[in-house]
Amino acid sequence: MTASPALWQRSATDLADAVRRREVSCREVTTSVLARIAELNPRLNALAEVLADEALASADAADARTLRGEPLGPLHGVPVSIKVNVDQAGHATTNGVIPLKDHIAREDAPVVAHWRSAGAVIVGRSNTATYSSRWFTDNGVHGRTLNPWDAAITPGGSSGGAASAVASGMGALAHGNDIGGSIRYPAYACGVAGLRPTAGRVPAFNPSATSERGITPQLMSVQGPLARSIADLRLGYEAMARPDARDPNWVPMPHELPRPAGPIRVALFKRTPGIPVDPAVTQALDDAARWLQQAGYAVDEAELPCFGEAAALWRTLIVDDTRRNIIAGVEQHGDDLMRRSQRYLLEGMAETDRDGFLDALARRQALLRSWSVFMQTHPLVLMPVSWQRPCPQDEDVASLERARALIDAQSPLLATAALGMPGLAVPTGMAGSAPMGVQLLAWRFREDLLLKAGQAIEDAAHFTPLVAQ
Repeated sequence: MTASPALWQRSATDLADAVRRREVSCREVTTSVLARIAELNPRLNALAEVLADEALASADAADARTLRGEPLGPLHGVPVSIKVNVDQAGHATTNGVIPLKDHIAREDAPVVAHWRSAGAVIVGRSNTATYSSRWFTDNGVHGRTLNPWDAAITPGGSSGGAASAVASGMGALAHGNDIGGSIRYPAYACGVAGLRPTAGRVPAFNPSATSERGITPQLMSVQGPLARSIADLRLGYEAMARPDARDPNWVPMPHELPRPAGPIRVALFKRTPGIPVDPAVTQALDDAARWLQQAGYAVDEAELPCFGEAAALWRTLIVDDTRRNIIAGVEQHGDDLMRRSQRYLLEGMAETDRDGFLDALARRQALLRSWSVFMQTHPLVLMPVSWQRPCPQDEDVASLERARALIDAQSPLLATAALGMPGLAVPTGMAGSAPMGVQLLAWRFREDLLLKAGQAIEDAAHFTPLVAQ
């Protein structure tokens, strides 16, 4: 007879159901997860702050609501983590930056408030990169996060703490954010699922901020969940994507929209000129394409409109925003690795003048139009998360040549972020010690199509994303 899994191993949907049926208490769930954190976090450093006392108090309050017969939210009793770059009342919003280590938030950001009201129990604050600006998770405040599958490869960034925590059982759900792959790449590197929602789908605002975000983050940055299954991802996402008047860009769209007629056509994007593709990436795409076809999708290999230009546009807009908002802070307060990473990102990038920046924003509209027309016939795109398998730690600072190769390899993340599109990273298996996966794209506000297709891939892959250590 197979032993029942420990509570820390169980999914968010399973835990929420068990708590609702009173088969297990929120305190029992939280105690199990905190024990797992105590076992692994000293080595992995996925959680920059462990909130044991707060979590147990929240669990006890949740159990009291259960006993009183009060209505229970969809995440009632589910252990989660929150990234250290969003406000959580009573805790520092450090963003991995030394001067912000005592920047204590007085109220919750929308995503935190929404998960709390849905019943989630926050067990910790997950680590990030300095200024949340690398595909690696390391900073001078909280130190380095390791990938639970292989310490020699990156856990991804900037939501590497979130991905490492979920993959190792330190919470069933994790919050992340994504302006250039910071949900999707950590999910890929740690073998879990990660959803980048459409810009405007999940409300975002840091009450502790001293100024508004620049135009580039307003267009590209999103909040989203990471989880070990598509079902859990859906649960966490729908709990996040509720209104909050503090974000005027939030769009009141239903979670389910009419399904396209007939078999859904999927554009399979396998290569782009001038960028080498790892054979393991090609294999993952071929496997996922076959699984989607078996599930009733029509898969066609296709080129994407203006793909390289969209990736280049991301770099133009981000670099100009970086020059205005981050460069001085990194040089003064960043760690040495972050400084070198930033210099390599900026190398060869001429500063854009006012008219050049406005022209780039205008060109973005033309690119959006081309993708919108393309996706009328192909509502889904199957493509890599990266053209290379998860890379070694600090690949972005090894040399200028390797940094440029890494940026090229991440073009599937950059092009889609530049256009504010939703994307889903789905694990497919392993390539040696490194997890592998694919990325699905849909047009704006079609997260429902992403999650359905992602479920088909997950069902066929039979991959267990939980690291058994």
